[in-house]
Amino acid sequence: MESIAISAEQINWNGGQRITLTAGDTATCTVLSPGQLYGIFIYNSAQNDNNANVNVVWSNSQAPCTITVPGTTANAGLASLGFVSGTDTQTISVSLPVAAGNAQVEVWLGSVGMPTNTAGLNNSALQANGEKYPFNKYARYYAVPPSKWMSLTIASTITQFISCQFRESKATVFVVNETSNGLLQNQVTTMGPTAGESGTVAIVTSQIQSITNNLQGDGTQWVWLDADSPQDSQSASISLQSL
Repeated sequence: MESIAISAEQINWNGGQRITLTAGDTATCTVLSPGQLYGIFIYNSAQNDNNANVNVVWSNSQAPCTITVPGTTANAGLASLGFVSGTDTQTISVSLPVAAGNAQVEVWLGSVGMPTNTAGLNNSALQANGEKYPFNKYARYYAVPPSKWMSLTIASTITQFISCQFRESKATVFVVNETSNGLLQNQVTTMGPTAGESGTVAIVTSQIQSITNNLQGDGTQWVWLDADSPQDSQSASISLQSL
């Protein structure tokens, strides 16, 4: 597991909170936990349609990973997702190059434990009552299901609604009502050997307007985050039912 030296000028991102980066900004989190998988959620929030190239440093011995976030206007695009494990590093930095001009992105960390600072996100317990709850942009739901079978349903009438489920060391990207084109190129990126292992980050799709996934609780936390645009999330819902 690596630790990366950081400078005093960098933004303290230890809470994994929702922040905005502009050209020349760097945010650093130094508290990743071994065994936990983290997702970096990146939205292009510039008021123009230029792509933003976000650099993610997770290792001193590996070159930075560049995640391209497609340009949109009025913060109306999808999230680009980067996954890294605390087993491989305790520190990550995300930055926009000085030469990025008027580029601007919103970023936050997702995992079973992140963000610890949920300011700017709608952080709610997901009740196992079968009721449909709105699954909007900035939504984060969490639950600690008991040791029994549960049924999770994510639904949307919009084509290709994207969300992410976290367990301690794994993540599942759900794509509801997938289009023939599927996810955008490099929309999901893994960094490091652990996140890149087969089965660590799974992509589950459906060609209908819902995905149902049976899960077995074990007294540990599960987390779900929206990874789509505001307009694509308007009709989305999430529900958890005890079986």
